[in-house]
Amino acid sequence: MTAAGDRLPPLEIPVTRTMIVAAAIASRDYQDVHHDPDLAIERGSPDVFMNILTTNGLVDRFVTAWAGPSARVKRVKIRLGAPNHPGDTMVLTGTVSAVDGSRVEVEVRGENGLGTHVSGTVEIEAGR
Repeated sequence: MTAAGDRLPPLEIPVTRTMIVAAAIASRDYQDVHHDPDLAIERGSPDVFMNILTTNGLVDRFVTAWAGPSARVKRVKIRLGAPNHPGDTMVLTGTVSAVDGSRVEVEVRGENGLGTHVSGTVEIEAGR
């Protein structure tokens, strides 16, 4: 049984250039900062960086992998912080913050070498 305070097992995600570029293209985000290192540097970034749609998908994957195949995501509310650059690793962690019947809210955090990349909450309807 899931209870407030339960911790999800951490998930380490190696951040590669291929992942950043492929996910940006797959989500139809053609902003040059997600695929062109020279233009990203020209715009003030040390390299290309992950887009929010990829981060959102990784957060969803993290929570639903823990919750099981019958869980349904009801709401995702995230905030971005430090960018994910190639060569870094993002570590996702989560804690169950509330349980109301089959509804479960999970506080999620993703850290990389620069600090907090993502923080927020995911509400699911659990099928566990």
